[in-house]
Amino acid sequence: MKYLEEFSDPDLAKRLIDQIHAATTRKWALMEVCGGQTHSIIRHGIDQLLPDSVEMIHGPGCPVCVTPLETIDRALAIAARPGVVFCSFGDMLRVPGSSQDLFSVKSAGGDVRVVYSPLDALKIARENPDREVVFFGIGFETTAPANAMTVYQAQRFGVRNFSLLVSHVLVPPAIAAIMESSTCRVQAFLAAGHVCSVMGTAEYPPLARKYKVPIVVTGFEPLDILEGVRRTVVQLEAGRHEVENAYPRAVREEGNVPAMEMLADVFEVTDRTWRGIGAIPRSGWRLSEKYRAFDAEQRFDVTGIHTAESSLCRSGEVLQGLLKPHLCEAFGKECTPRNPLGATMVSSEGACAAYYTHRRLELVDAK
Repeated sequence: MKYLEEFSDPDLAKRLIDQIHAATTRKWALMEVCGGQTHSIIRHGIDQLLPDSVEMIHGPGCPVCVTPLETIDRALAIAARPGVVFCSFGDMLRVPGSSQDLFSVKSAGGDVRVVYSPLDALKIARENPDREVVFFGIGFETTAPANAMTVYQAQRFGVRNFSLLVSHVLVPPAIAAIMESSTCRVQAFLAAGHVCSVMGTAEYPPLARKYKVPIVVTGFEPLDILEGVRRTVVQLEAGRHEVENAYPRAVREEGNVPAMEMLADVFEVTDRTWRGIGAIPRSGWRLSEKYRAFDAEQRFDVTGIHTAESSLCRSGEVLQGLLKPHLCEAFGKECTPRNPLGATMVSSEGACAAYYTHRRLELVDAK
């Protein structure tokens, strides 16, 4: 296949679905790690085309969703300060903190700007040497290289009024934490293709062996996901637990070596708190000692901010795959995209937003 539309070919999709049905003889629970995969599954109704015995569990792979509430509050505290230009991707502006969001700070007079690259924020810093410019660096291994390159460039060119508020998390430790949970039902994983395009696949075979789970790297188009499910079911039925790359057009085993070298220079592994999940050891990055001067948390002294989640919001259970979004009592009522209680409803990759956008009529009316 050469063109993107071919990855939505209905005839090929039907063949894959038939193969999945033919291969399935038992009940299996598969977790797609990435929020982009979740949206594709729900938008195209892939989960409804699979055998009833194959359950798709939505994982914690939405970068906005897993950004801790306390980190959002730190961002709000920095953005509200005079003389600060706070830059972020647009999907973070509506994520609720304890009492407001970045849009509220902007409407109250804060200089909050949407940018399309962290290098845009660096450019603003170079053009405004009398202002402190902060970029909100969130996400998984996918977005981290661009943030690392920006900090590298800031140091190289001596842009001292630029800093990075870091909230980067790593996929493999999250898989380990899910598997070690006493409530875990996951028997296999669809790994996120864009993460593996950066980091390769070398981190996954030890996880597959230790936890005896198949891990299949997939893309985000319907045929990508169906092929990933097919390979996963075949492994499960055969009692195998291996790593397979079903996304070879974008993923190599060795990953993107220059990007990984940049990450190793600028960041170091640290413990991270995941929203709705809690602390996972060695599951994130922070700026290394060499670049610590560009750490916004340290520069603005906001490390002491700690907050509590909404008692109504059950997004933590959604992120852990313990609850389908529509089974939350607040879904479609107190919690909607216009009035989100948690990041899983506000994020473009959140599972709650996917259910509300593509299935709200059948799910909300049925409650």
